Amino acid sequence: MTTDMTRRTILQMAGASSLAAAASAAARAEGNAGGGPTFANRTPMRVGMVTLRVRKLDPVADFYRDVIGLAVMERSPSSATLGAGGAKLLVLEARPDATEESKRAAGLYHTAFLMPTRKDLARWLVHAASHRVPLSGFADHLVSESVYLDDPEGNGIEVYADRDPSQWQWSEGSVKMASDELNIPDLLSLTNTRVADYAKAPDGLRVGHMHLRVGDLAEAERFYHGTVGLDPTRRRNGAAFLSSGRYHHHLGMNVWQSQGAGQRDDATTGLAWFSLVTEKQELLAAQEERLRKGGAKLTALADGVEAVDPWGTRVRLLRV
Repeated sequence: MTTDMTRRTILQMAGASSLAAAASAAARAEGNAGGGPTFANRTPMRVGMVTLRVRKLDPVADFYRDVIGLAVMERSPSSATLGAGGAKLLVLEARPDATEESKRAAGLYHTAFLMPTRKDLARWLVHAASHRVPLSGFADHLVSESVYLDDPEGNGIEVYADRDPSQWQWSEGSVKMASDELNIPDLLSLTNTRVADYAKAPDGLRVGHMHLRVGDLAEAERFYHGTVGLDPTRRRNGAAFLSSGRYHHHLGMNVWQSQGAGQRDDATTGLAWFSLVTEKQELLAAQEERLRKGGAKLTALADGVEAVDPWGTRVRLLRV
C-alpha cells in the first residue's frame, strides 16, 4: 500500500473529500479543544478504567481487540475486560435488553486511547486503513494529534498521540488547543505504509482522557473542578477541559448536543462508570472530604469511593 493510497483510503474512510473536510469533521467531534502516556499517567490523578454497557458483547469486544488492539484479559457471557501491557483499561457489561442512549443525553462523548508515541499512532492508522475501519475525522490539536471513530454501538473513540509537553503553549493557566488539519503524510512517514504491523496495542497504551456530554457546563465544572478537584485548562465554545498536574486534559465536557439534559437512565447503553486514580492516600482523602461536604452521593469501595455527577454518571476515585 503506497502512502498516497493510504492517504486516499483514510480520507474515504472518514467520508471526506479533502484533508480540510476531515479536519472539520474532527472539529465537530472534539471542538476547540508528546510526552505521551508517561506524562499523562505521571500526574497526581489520572484516568484509570472505563466501563461501558453494551447490547451485543461479542462484536463490541472483538472490535476493541481487533481494531484498537486491546488484549482480552477476562471474558464471560456477561462481561469482557480488555487492556494493554497488563493494565485493565476497558470493561464491557452485557445488557442485551438495554435501549440505546440518546446522543442528546448526558453520558459518554468519547473514550480517548493515548498511544505512547507518534509512530505508534502512525502504525495504528495504517492498520485501520488496511482493515477499512470507518473513521469520523482527524485533527491536529496542537497539544496532540487525533483520529476519531465509533465502536459498533456508537460509543465514541479517540486514538491520539501527545506532542511533547515542552511544546504546549500555556497562558494564564489556559493551554492553547485547536482543531487544525492533521498532516497525514507526515504522520505516515514514520512507518511503512505497505505493511500493517500493528498486531496489538503497545504496552504503554492507556486511556489518556475521557470526554463527557453534560447538561450544563457551569454545573459540570462545579462538580469536577470544585468537588472532584481537577484543574481547569481551557473553556471555549460550549466545552470545558480539566486535568491534574498540568496535563492538557484528563477530562473534556461539552453541551453541544446535550444542553439541558436530565438524569441518565441506567437501563440504556453507554458509559456505566470511569475511574480517576491516584497513588496518594492524602489526595484521595481530600477528594472524599470535598465530595462529602459538597453533598455528593457516595458509595464506599474497597480502594476508594464512587461518586455520582449531576446527571448520574458514576466516577470512581481510587487509590492504586
